[in-house]
Amino acid sequence: MDGGAWIAEVLHKQGVRWLFTLCGGHISPILVGAKRRGISVIDVRHEVNAVFAADAVARLTGVPGVAAVTAGPGLTNTITAVKNAQLAQSPLILFGGATATVLRGRGALQDIDQMALMRPHVKWATSVRRVRDLVGVVEHAFQVAQAGVPGPVFIEVPVDLLYEASVVKSWYGAKSKPGRSPTMQERAMAAYLGAHTWRLFAGADRQSVAEAPTIALPEPSPASVKAAAKALAAAERPVLLVGSQALVSPGEADALARAIEGLGIPVYLSGMARGLLGVGHTLQMRHGRRNALKQADLVILAGVPADFRLEYGRHIPSRATYIAANRSMEEMQRNRRPDVAAHGDAGRFLIRLAAALPSAGRHGDWIDRLRAADNDREVEIAAKATPAEKMVNPVDLCRRMDAVLEEDSVLVADGGDFVATASYTMSPRGPLRWLDPGVFGTLGVGAGFALGAKLARPEAETWILYGDGSVGYSLAEFDTFARHGVPVIAVVGNDACWSQIAREQVEILGDDVGCPLARTDYHRAAEGFGGVGFVIGESAEIEPVLAAAKEAARAGKPVLINAHLATTDFRKGSISM
Repeated sequence: MDGGAWIAEVLHKQGVRWLFTLCGGHISPILVGAKRRGISVIDVRHEVNAVFAADAVARLTGVPGVAAVTAGPGLTNTITAVKNAQLAQSPLILFGGATATVLRGRGALQDIDQMALMRPHVKWATSVRRVRDLVGVVEHAFQVAQAGVPGPVFIEVPVDLLYEASVVKSWYGAKSKPGRSPTMQERAMAAYLGAHTWRLFAGADRQSVAEAPTIALPEPSPASVKAAAKALAAAERPVLLVGSQALVSPGEADALARAIEGLGIPVYLSGMARGLLGVGHTLQMRHGRRNALKQADLVILAGVPADFRLEYGRHIPSRATYIAANRSMEEMQRNRRPDVAAHGDAGRFLIRLAAALPSAGRHGDWIDRLRAADNDREVEIAAKATPAEKMVNPVDLCRRMDAVLEEDSVLVADGGDFVATASYTMSPRGPLRWLDPGVFGTLGVGAGFALGAKLARPEAETWILYGDGSVGYSLAEFDTFARHGVPVIAVVGNDACWSQIAREQVEILGDDVGCPLARTDYHRAAEGFGGVGFVIGESAEIEPVLAAAKEAARAGKPVLINAHLATTDFRKGSISM
């Protein structure tokens, strides 16, 4: 077995089903080894999307996603996606190729200090130095990625650890010129390289690969659960906010939903928690979160930090009891210290809290007040969904897309203004059916996330909601969708502008510089890559195009709908800092 085969064996034992990559000579044995072990190798057109895809797989399956990229620029291309995974607390493993061990620092192709580059953006970064260490390092990486606060791990693997010993020895064989005996310097070099090669491979065949261990969830302390239950029992106007970290363990989503129902208090869902209670649940509120918090006498943040989205904690009244559950002590105490701190898995905390609560269901009047405000906002939004005279009203488009969503569908959010409009008007049908970048606000996640999501959930109708700005980051991945038979449906909200930025920039600075785009034929580009393209130019075309797009996806084709949007002020004043 070469080094690539050893790595593949560990991946197989860890339950990895896909390896995302863009090929390179530094990592070829990993790709070949994975294929031979039955792991699907999915090659993309830009390395950043390999990591985004691995991230999506981790979020939907609970098994760390895996990507492998070549050295130098192959690795630097992944930085945005790695940082996004770190801030979103998503567990993944990134293998980076590297120059041969004896050539490091000597000007070899693509040889840079990769460890210094990656360390700030991952939970753990390591460089393997001997073949016999590969199994142990990779197994440990899976544990690190999943334990405590999940996150990405980087493993640098020099190319001479991946090929068979005979091949590496042929690389390092010091050769004298024909017709003469080797010089003393040549003999010394041959001896050094021989010893170095022996060290690389010594003991490699004595490795053994273990079954993947169960990673224990970090439990909140019983004292914190008891204190939270006591405070909640005394509250009259409680509000619960649930974020992505509560869904770190996808297998517990149903138990978490039952726990929230058992608590019987109004809840706002964000990030991966969107859709947790299905559509139209009486406890779930979609609008007016700030006003609800302003009136609350108790606030629970479950896997949600008090960051810019809550105005750095200022949305929570000083008079309210503040309860926080989070795997990260740093996040839990950021900007505002909670009255009750439950350091542990946020989802498990809510499950334990529901079991410890003496009684539930006594907040009917409070829920009715928030529900009435929520319904009033829905009426306001519906009033803004009137068909546009020219082109398409984005609110109208999103509401009509919502009407045709399958029960088992996944929505991938990649954009600014158009995608935020969709978040107000479209409802994931159940848990683990909404993917967005998270706190980093990264544009460009669309194709990678959709690729990982569709592979992990092949039966689910997978939609990418693109702005016409964000689609530029990953449009070429329609080639990947077509080659690998991944039939996603992408909808581009095309208003020929970076509208979320332009709206405020023009009003404050009087200039739209850098914001205008063209009404580009994105659908034709998708067709060129092997997909199916559609155009929506007016309201009357919405339903027939959506129906045709769904049919094409069912037939196995990736689809892009280029929807030309009319100007709107629906989200005026919504920019965040």
